[in-house]
Amino acid sequence: MDRTFIHEGRSVRWGKIGEGPPLVLIHGTPFSSQVWRRIAPLLARQWTVYYFDLLGYGASEKGGDVSLGVQNGLLAALLGYWKLERPEVLCHDFGGATALRAYYLDGLRYQRLVIIDAVALAPWGSPFVAHVRHHQSVFTGLPAYAHDALLAAYLKGAAYGDLSAAALDAYMGPWQGEEGQAAFYAQIAQMDQRFTDEVEPFYGALDCPVTVLWGEEDAWIPIEKGEDLARKLSDRPLIRVPGAGHLMQDDAPEAIIAAMLGGG
Repeated sequence: MDRTFIHEGRSVRWGKIGEGPPLVLIHGTPFSSQVWRRIAPLLARQWTVYYFDLLGYGASEKGGDVSLGVQNGLLAALLGYWKLERPEVLCHDFGGATALRAYYLDGLRYQRLVIIDAVALAPWGSPFVAHVRHHQSVFTGLPAYAHDALLAAYLKGAAYGDLSAAALDAYMGPWQGEEGQAAFYAQIAQMDQRFTDEVEPFYGALDCPVTVLWGEEDAWIPIEKGEDLARKLSDRPLIRVPGAGHLMQDDAPEAIIAAMLGGG
């Protein structure tokens, strides 16, 4: 993440690798562009790959509004800054919601859209999310050891298989320390279904190919949501990925590569 973009006074970290047509990667919560670390180098053999950390995530600036309500504006600003009119987009979780909000609300257009286990259809938000939203200050004030244990358990729940120590370190790092801990619970407290409710009535066939992939073992968002989303957005059936949970990038990265190289 060797580059910085200033969006409405806040710093956003981003990077670019490879050669070829543009491909933009959008991560979800509570992750960062690190989720693409095993995938981006392979995609860079065929595309110019752009990746970034959403506002409040990873190495981007923390604090303030980091909800889904601002991330589509960031995406629109970045595509303008990069001078990309119709890139291919690969997105996960909140990244899917961000890409869809930017399409319907900001008029962005894509060459192709590939969506992985997206937050896009109501209802969403776990009991843990609801609890944090009601008791944010309590969680922010947890001792570091308690926060780290909770954070690790939460992240592990996204994967069907075991997360490696390296993966866990990469995902936990931005949320540790006093600032990181506060930011972790702040972004959860700002999760609000109204940001997907705002665009869900518009869901329909996009003016580009759309592919939806879903982990069959996703414990965060049931695969039935994936089936529904695929029917709403595309004439292509859902790609069900066995042996993968919500965090397909770690459970089955080969499925994502196959979908991309196979034309979606």
